[in-house]
Amino acid sequence: MGPKRQRITDQGSSFYGGSPGSSFMYNASPYSYIGQPPPFPVVRLRGLPFDCSEVDVAEFFHGLDIVDVLFVHKNGRFTGEGFCVLGYPLQVDFALQRNRQNMGRRYVEVFRSKRQEYYKAIANEVSDTRGGSPRRTAPKAKSNDEGKESAEHTGVLRLRGLPFSASKEDIMDFFKDFALSEDSVHMTVNSEGRPTGEAFVEFTNAEDSKAAMSKDRMTLGSRYIELFPSSVEELDEAISRGR
Repeated sequence: MGPKRQRITDQGSSFYGGSPGSSFMYNASPYSYIGQPPPFPVVRLRGLPFDCSEVDVAEFFHGLDIVDVLFVHKNGRFTGEGFCVLGYPLQVDFALQRNRQNMGRRYVEVFRSKRQEYYKAIANEVSDTRGGSPRRTAPKAKSNDEGKESAEHTGVLRLRGLPFSASKEDIMDFFKDFALSEDSVHMTVNSEGRPTGEAFVEFTNAEDSKAAMSKDRMTLGSRYIELFPSSVEELDEAISRGR
């Protein structure tokens, strides 16, 4: 289990590390529990479109604070099920109001879940990865791989598939063999200030960014992280879209 996931479980009544986003219309104070810890704020999803992404799930729960989205696979195939960790226990009730609402052309079922079910799903995903079974986001067309290899390196890489709970520190640890500072890591957000699951990293030089491509499709937590050669222009454009 990645260190970030461990931090999520140890933060008491707030599982997001701070106050919920200002766009959350139900920004009540966290539950007050007498003599017992607050429940872990996670829901289970069933009936997800097979081409859905973490961003689609975030849009489905528009207005809620998304800490993590985990898709469930079996034998390397996406099952259409997943888990969504929210910022506060109170938000679970509002997430359940989305039960049987549509995502694209499919209606999605939303169920209460437990910390143990979420952790078990993480363990299964990590085990599946180590066993060499392909994840939904892992297989890429050969032409795409060849495009990555032949692309010109400018010292900037784009990361895709990050957990919504990922921080700059997590990305720096992912690239711990390279000299990076927080200023060289850029987390992208949408127009509402919510994470997109992508980031850009500026390396010292083109040689370092090319060497860092060896981390392509390695895991951060239980997620495959895809890496793409990028440019300062693409970085600037992505940042401006989130303003």
